[in-house]
Amino acid sequence: MIIDNSIQHIKNALKDLDDEVQKILLDWGIPLNEKDNLMLPILQQKKVLTQTLEDLEYLKAHPPKPNQPCGISKYRDD
Repeated sequence: MIIDNSIQHIKNALKDLDDEVQKILLDWGIPLNEKDNLMLPILQQKKVLTQTLEDLEYLKAHPPKPNQPCGISKYRDD
């Protein structure tokens, strides 16, 4: 199923981003302010991917009826 493949790809991407953040955090040669600058775009990507993952998992658990809007915005808090 397409949703299952997408969910797995997003989970893999999130793991890769976590690994990248850890690599930056553990590199003692990078000054703290530079670490912040390097991690900010990664954390922004992670936020978008996490929301996308939540949306896909919601759609998988609550598939829309034919010719109906998916209603994804109704379950979100923000």
